[in-house]
Amino acid sequence: MFNLTPTVRNLLIANVILFLIQTSLLPGLTQLGSLYPIGSPYLQPWQFVTYMFLHGSWGHILSNMFGLISFGPLLEQRWGAQRFLTFWLVCGIGAGVLYEGVRFYEINRMEQARQEYHRNPSGGDFAEFFRQYLPDAHGYESVAAALQRNPQSQELIASTTQTIDEVVTQTRDSRNGGMLGASGALFGILFAFAYLFPNTELFLLFFPFPIKAKYLVFFYAMYELYSGVHRTPGDNVAHFAHLGGLVIGFVILKVWERGRGQFY
Repeated sequence: MFNLTPTVRNLLIANVILFLIQTSLLPGLTQLGSLYPIGSPYLQPWQFVTYMFLHGSWGHILSNMFGLISFGPLLEQRWGAQRFLTFWLVCGIGAGVLYEGVRFYEINRMEQARQEYHRNPSGGDFAEFFRQYLPDAHGYESVAAALQRNPQSQELIASTTQTIDEVVTQTRDSRNGGMLGASGALFGILFAFAYLFPNTELFLLFFPFPIKAKYLVFFYAMYELYSGVHRTPGDNVAHFAHLGGLVIGFVILKVWERGRGQFY
């Protein structure tokens, strides 16, 4: 069914083996290799590479590897093994770097909100903090209402201030806050496929009709952008890492186009 090229096959094997190791033999590998936010005590330089070879579940790795073996072979045949591997790794690393920038911005905003609450604590601001940064949280409403009724209560002010401090610290420093998966690199591959073979018609399980590659990637990118900006409760997908891989893929292709004799 799939005509696997050497680099695609090796990447597939490496990802599956590391997934089996992290889930069965060395569960600590997940924490060691995931990419943590800037400022986290768990952030290490090697995580910009290792995170893309680790996955959170069978569904996670199956979807990423299916995309790799579906779109990767044709690109490797066109570019050669070395250039394809370079593209995959640079897209993955670049996606991690861009995602780190987004996370740094988000955590910095949260930190500013925390400092503002320390200066002017109120029930309304306590509730707004949770609506803004933890939309799927519950139970804070009654505390916010109590503080709104008793704005001078030092006990409530101290309790809510401590709660916000703990939320910010846990968001930045939690062991469970790392990003992992090859999705950023895969989005670079998807973009490259659509860029080089824009009118190739693809048949997808959830589409009743064929769709051209250029339209698929465009609508997928719009969906990721919307999902990243309008986060829904419980959504732990790194949408901006996906978009980061796509952007890095675009930049690489434009750079390679300057040497058109090598690019084609």
